[in-house]
Amino acid sequence: MSKKGITSSLPFKLIVALFLGMIIGFWLSSIHGSSLCTALLNIIVTIHYIAGQFLNFCVPLIIIGFVAPSITRMGANASRMLLLALTLAYVSSIGAAFSATAAGYAIIPMLNIASAVGGLRSLPEVIFKLSIPQVMPVMSALFVSVLVGLAAAWNRSKTTIALLEEFQQIVLSIVTRFLIPVLPFLIGTTFCQLAYEGSITEQLPVFLVIILIVMAGHYIWMALLYFIAGAYSGRNPLNVIKNYGPAYMTAVGTMSSAATLSVALTCAKKSEPTLRDDMVNFGIPLFANIHLCGSVMTETFFVMAVSKILYGVYPTVGNMILFCLLLGVFAIGAPGVPGGTVMASLGLITGVLGFDATGTALMLTIFALQDSFGTACNVTTDGALTLILTGYAEKHGIGEQKIASVAG
Repeated sequence: MSKKGITSSLPFKLIVALFLGMIIGFWLSSIHGSSLCTALLNIIVTIHYIAGQFLNFCVPLIIIGFVAPSITRMGANASRMLLLALTLAYVSSIGAAFSATAAGYAIIPMLNIASAVGGLRSLPEVIFKLSIPQVMPVMSALFVSVLVGLAAAWNRSKTTIALLEEFQQIVLSIVTRFLIPVLPFLIGTTFCQLAYEGSITEQLPVFLVIILIVMAGHYIWMALLYFIAGAYSGRNPLNVIKNYGPAYMTAVGTMSSAATLSVALTCAKKSEPTLRDDMVNFGIPLFANIHLCGSVMTETFFVMAVSKILYGVYPTVGNMILFCLLLGVFAIGAPGVPGGTVMASLGLITGVLGFDATGTALMLTIFALQDSFGTACNVTTDGALTLILTGYAEKHGIGEQKIASVAG
């Protein structure tokens, strides 16, 4: 990746905003009580408030724009193999989510995370409250997406399907041209406030430990999926995973399952005859867009850690179960682009777990810091699910189909 590409990437901008925010926050804490400190804090908390309002406003639009078109695409071409692929992707995602939840309840208490809710400097009130209410609640947006998407697919409503596809492009433009540029300001002001309040010094090392724990979870989940795939198909999974090195490294660099697709297809095709060619052509492109187990595992573990850090409590078991089950649905509807999973599921973070703008900003930041490794896990485990598809086709007498390759 070129220097220009690195400096223009979202993770780089978020990291710069993070450190600039902390530096400014530490400086403001050193001049605490001065008129300059008060004036600058008034501006910072106002920017943070407006950016948070804009982010919350976009959440229902993102849900409808990402989920509904994905349902129409899949529903319009429903088949036995497609249903199996969807089931595998969903089960893998919620399995990763529940594993991360169990690990969170077991491991996070041992990290001695100090709550950031007590003994902090107070922030000034927002001087300009620009209220931007959502067009609909997040759960309403989810149900609208599911119901409209399914009904449009069942009725083969070409006009509605085309409208949803066009709306997705509009939402992607909103995210790319408006929301993404706003995120560094939200991240920077969040960490500036945390640094000023006095909590960030103790919590930053915890974030690094959490990232390492999640990466270990990725490798464990990859090993488990390939073991299951090998046991079910009766084929050696090492013949598949040994070819996935280039795809893994490409995913680390691009942070996008979609951008890694051509490399992933090449790697999977090197695994023939362990993987059937028609299953590779069908499964790899599909899983690149609906199977995001690594990202789901990351997000689940992170929301528990952030909840403890910012709010002093863990999400309830009931809320986490609901969060995991719905996150699997959102992962299927999320685009295979950098940060797609967490962006598509912002409604769950705010609606189910009750995160405010500060918690959402913190989630976006630490998610971006390891997004490349979560994407690499997504891409690599697609080979395992494709191996299961191959085994299913062989066991049920589904003959090999000659499908045109989508590899670029």
